[in-house]
Amino acid sequence: MAIRTIGVPMDLGADRRGVDMGPSALRYAGLATALDSIGRSCTDAGDLSVSHAEERDPETRDPRAKYLDEIESVCGRLANEVADAVATNDLPLVLGGDHSIAIGSLVGSARDASLGAVWFDAHSDVNTPETTPSGNVHGMPLAAALGWGSFADTPWANAPTLREENVVLVGLRSVDDPERERIRESDVTAFTMSDIDERGVVDVTEDALDIATRGVDGVHVSLDLDWLDPRHAPGVGTPVRGGVTYREAHSAMETVAERESLLRSLEVVEANPILDSHNETAELGVELVASALGKRVL
Repeated sequence: MAIRTIGVPMDLGADRRGVDMGPSALRYAGLATALDSIGRSCTDAGDLSVSHAEERDPETRDPRAKYLDEIESVCGRLANEVADAVATNDLPLVLGGDHSIAIGSLVGSARDASLGAVWFDAHSDVNTPETTPSGNVHGMPLAAALGWGSFADTPWANAPTLREENVVLVGLRSVDDPERERIRESDVTAFTMSDIDERGVVDVTEDALDIATRGVDGVHVSLDLDWLDPRHAPGVGTPVRGGVTYREAHSAMETVAERESLLRSLEVVEANPILDSHNETAELGVELVASALGKRVL
């Protein structure tokens, strides 16, 4: 299957500038060369146009969901791009940008198909405008796609064929109290870093993929680079100590590659070159994408 990369240079969902340069950083880190080296045909669809925060009037901003109108515009266009890639038998590879772009990825990938999702992230991203401590939408994309809270009234953000029982969070280590309660009340499956410590990342990832792919047409895999320990991925906006190691991350992505026939869409988000050292986080992101798409040592 050919790859179609779609850049989304958006930082409107975060509170630290710079993540809008993530798509450029990933390309500069050799994404095209990495895909070519494993024999994957790739078309780069370029970047979506995104408004800058400085261009918007802060007085019109809802403090509970900042820049939501602008995020709606971007995610609507991204959903169409992702759906178009899937319809032409390409695998959409979405390059972020902050994690709010996942709303568009999920909505597009779920169009005309049932979808599961595996969420590799330090955070659960299931806050809503009612529970968020920050108002940053990059902490809300899964809640939006599942129609939780006031997102039930924002159909543009909902992926109706994405069911809770096919959503799996992997590697959690920073979850707000309202998020914790909501996860416990839902059919979402959550694996924390303690689960990875106890069982190993391969077993956990295999379980996650089993759950996410059960009875669906395909799975969306979302890789937030803050899933890794900041020693390996310093260039992220919300680093949390105690994440997966370099080798654990590769093992997880290699496990994803074993199920590629069920992979419907893939995204890598939250690379922030302003906070990085010599673009090492974007370089690691490229390596992990290659592992998820079939690269092996032997």
